Amino acid sequence: MSVQFNDLLEAGAHFGHLKRKWNPNMAPYIFMERNGIHIIDLHKTVAKLDEATSAIKQIAKSGRKILFVATKKQAKDIVAEKVKATNMPYVTERWSGGMLTNFPTIRRAIKRMNSLDNMEKDGTFSHLSKRERLQINRQKIKMERNLGSIADLNRLPAAMFVVDVQKEHIAVAEARRLNIPVFAIVDTNSNPNLVDYAIPANDDAAKSISVILDAIAGAIREGLGERKVEREKDGSASEKKGAKKTDAKVKKSSARKAPATKVAAEAKGTAEDKSQEQNSDKE
Repeated sequence: MSVQFNDLLEAGAHFGHLKRKWNPNMAPYIFMERNGIHIIDLHKTVAKLDEATSAIKQIAKSGRKILFVATKKQAKDIVAEKVKATNMPYVTERWSGGMLTNFPTIRRAIKRMNSLDNMEKDGTFSHLSKRERLQINRQKIKMERNLGSIADLNRLPAAMFVVDVQKEHIAVAEARRLNIPVFAIVDTNSNPNLVDYAIPANDDAAKSISVILDAIAGAIREGLGERKVEREKDGSASEKKGAKKTDAKVKKSSARKAPATKVAAEAKGTAEDKSQEQNSDKE
């Protein structure tokens, strides 16, 4: 899904922060200053967004996961809605320190959360006291709020997408430490050099975030669709190959049986000839 210049303009993606709050590293992406507010060059936003969607599409096509991080009020509901449809993990409540750098501990917490779910399903809860049930329920609710959206993340993600680099600086730092590529919406007050794929745009306006996430989610769906088609082709090709192998085996086995049948027929004919000769001698 390609986003046009006018789509970003209507969403207010060009509005940056106050001039006094700017980060000098964003200078290449700033078009002008108006009433003390920096205006982002949306032509560069379109180019950077196309670059990011192309890279994300390839990651999704490879079958790997992209972790979305957006805990700010304007972005959390938008991310949860659009990312859930792509079956990608996301964090919208709170970034737990060490979620990536201490991933084995996070996996143990997720297993604990799943075990609590199983306790509720298999009736173990009914054998506990009321106080124990309340404690476990509180623990379960807290875990689901913080970890529920990454329950299917069995290994470190192949990439991370962030809304607001400054707010999610801990998540970005962990990803950089583990050499995980970072995609991000970067406003005029942030440092684009901290991420691998910077998309210069307003990261405070809900419409701006929504338009960009639509493009990212669309790229993921395209990548997953192409992956599905390729796997179906590979499956049909392997089936045809298997069928050819089976036919070859059948022909080979029939070829082996043919001489044996011929020998048996010849032996039978020879025996019949001998019996006829013996009968004629007797006569």
